[in-house]
Amino acid sequence: MPSTAKRITTPRRRVSKAKPSVTVGAVNIRIRPEERALIDQAAVLSGKSRSEFMLEAARRAATDAILDRTLLRLEPAAFTRFLAMLDAPPQPNEKLRKLLKTTPPWG
Repeated sequence: MPSTAKRITTPRRRVSKAKPSVTVGAVNIRIRPEERALIDQAAVLSGKSRSEFMLEAARRAATDAILDRTLLRLEPAAFTRFLAMLDAPPQPNEKLRKLLKTTPPWG
């Protein structure tokens, strides 16, 4: 059945200065014109192509969803120690400074 949705076109120029990488697959979605316009506006303001903007946003949402649902199973005594460590302020040290400057693997 043919779609009755209007096709919205935008200029086909690469906005980002990032090096292109090898693309392995594609994701296709149906989208309302007003949603596409919103995404296009945000992508332009971010200096990214629509694909780059959408991939970055999807990657960030996926990472958040996974991290929010990570399950930890601990014995009661270990859980008590774990809570105490979370409540204790970290002591500044070189390892902590290095960790805070490290880019996470998903970022």
